[in-house]
Amino acid sequence: MAQVQITKTELLSDKKFLLKTYTYHKPDANGQIQEHNAEVYFRPDAAALLLYDESQRRFLLTRQFRFPSYLNQNISGYLTEACAGLIDEGETPEQAIIREAEEELGCKIQSPEFVGAYYTSAGGITEYLHLFMAPYDANAQRGKGGGLPEEGEEIEIIELGFDEAKQMLRKHQLNDAKTVMLLQHYFLFR
Repeated sequence: MAQVQITKTELLSDKKFLLKTYTYHKPDANGQIQEHNAEVYFRPDAAALLLYDESQRRFLLTRQFRFPSYLNQNISGYLTEACAGLIDEGETPEQAIIREAEEELGCKIQSPEFVGAYYTSAGGITEYLHLFMAPYDANAQRGKGGGLPEEGEEIEIIELGFDEAKQMLRKHQLNDAKTVMLLQHYFLFR
């Protein structure tokens, strides 16, 4: 394990989450101490869920506007995504995704299957993303979903056939990392 000595910390913002810069010393591969600078965004951990109906060969996903993607080459700003959200304080990743499934998709799920957990952008963000899958019944009645208006959420619920999802993956038409990881996991291991 690397021996790191933090020599300077500066708070840049605390508006929504903390943004800090650090100066730190760490030995390189030859044991020489090197000075580094890092800007770190302290974003809470999150959970994401892929809902699937194997008999109907469908996935239940969301579509919503993501302003940062709009600023970086996504002309419409909209992304097709797996259901996801931040983990509230005192909540487990599983509890968070059960809550998010009901808020965003109107689905009550139990015992989602854990797929894995990953850093989303380890070069600058602390967020650790927990991935889950769960079955749903495409023919069953669901709640309203659509997200929480008080959180500024305006979520469109979409169903996507297995073949269409595979085609979209092949053509690079899905560009949300968590969704691509979950779909690839589903197609590789189911």
